[in-house]
Amino acid sequence: MGMSGCGKTTLIQALMGEALRYAKTQTIQRHLTFIDTPGEYIERRYLYRALIVTAADAQMIGLVQEVGRESSWIPPAFATTFAKPVFGVVSKIDMAGDRWDIAHAREALERAGADPVFEVSATEGVGLDALWAFLDDGSPDVGVSP
Repeated sequence: MGMSGCGKTTLIQALMGEALRYAKTQTIQRHLTFIDTPGEYIERRYLYRALIVTAADAQMIGLVQEVGRESSWIPPAFATTFAKPVFGVVSKIDMAGDRWDIAHAREALERAGADPVFEVSATEGVGLDALWAFLDDGSPDVGVSP
């Protein structure tokens, strides 16, 4: 879950080993073991119920925040909405102007209750191994950046 354009679909493509191609997610889509949600669902509070219902089919929830975005539509303590583990992904770290951009995105995810938080670049392949290891065994201490 994350805002429009934050890289959710590209991240899923990279994790599945697919060619990266831009595809605007219009509806909730399933990709093998992943559920991809439109960014508008988190940007509009009245659509939260669609996220909550969809999350019932998931084993864990991933919140995605891209670097360089001044604001986050993911509300504080949002993870408490779900009765399952919620992790965070700082996306597009290859586009960060400096370390502050990454730290700012990380803070937004931590305020939302995501733990652990991973820093990745789907286009460069950075951080994907650590994220996969976590997704594979659910170990929260694998590949977490300080």
